[in-house]
Amino acid sequence: MDELDSFDDAALGRWIRTFAGLVAANKDVLTELDSAIGDADHGANMDRGMRAVVAALDGTEPAGAAALLKQVGMTLVSTVGGASGPLYGTFFLRMATAAGEVDSLDGPAFAKALHAGLEGVVARGKAEAGDKTMFDALAPAVEALDRSMAAGAPLAEALRAATAAAENGRDATIPMLARKGRASYLGERSVGHQDPGATSTALLVAAAATALDKG
Repeated sequence: MDELDSFDDAALGRWIRTFAGLVAANKDVLTELDSAIGDADHGANMDRGMRAVVAALDGTEPAGAAALLKQVGMTLVSTVGGASGPLYGTFFLRMATAAGEVDSLDGPAFAKALHAGLEGVVARGKAEAGDKTMFDALAPAVEALDRSMAAGAPLAEALRAATAAAENGRDATIPMLARKGRASYLGERSVGHQDPGATSTALLVAAAATALDKG
């Protein structure tokens, strides 16, 4: 297996396009999940936003990590409705700021950018662990990435560990009582349903792992 150990422009572009593909493939699943505890629009909103992101990248793909991530964030803010646009948009915009003017992000730099993205999600959504939100998938993924790299794992391997952690976090939202967003209005009726935001977040992390695997 031929793997990269950093995100250059090409790998970042693959990440975003892979995520867009996963969102499109899972649009109906995300909508079904959101119909149970939300507005039934998460799949459609995310698919519309990611299609717009890919179209923007196909038009003029920015040079440099910060510029590319910023374009992704700005496009999502302007095209995705509901809470998802501001949350995902802020995630990528904070990543862009943390990335700085570099051509590629090695493991520590990518982890730093992910931390900044997570902090942006927290600042925007005020979510904590156990609130039944995208935080419950994203935070464990970031922690798993840190642990794996601290143990000496290359970035690609660490991202596979992060993917597993994100998927476990996604599944852990099923028995949770929602405390944030529209799902919180349902009270006890939110229990027993998988959070759609955590589900799309797990796809985001999985896409990053896939992007570093060239073969």
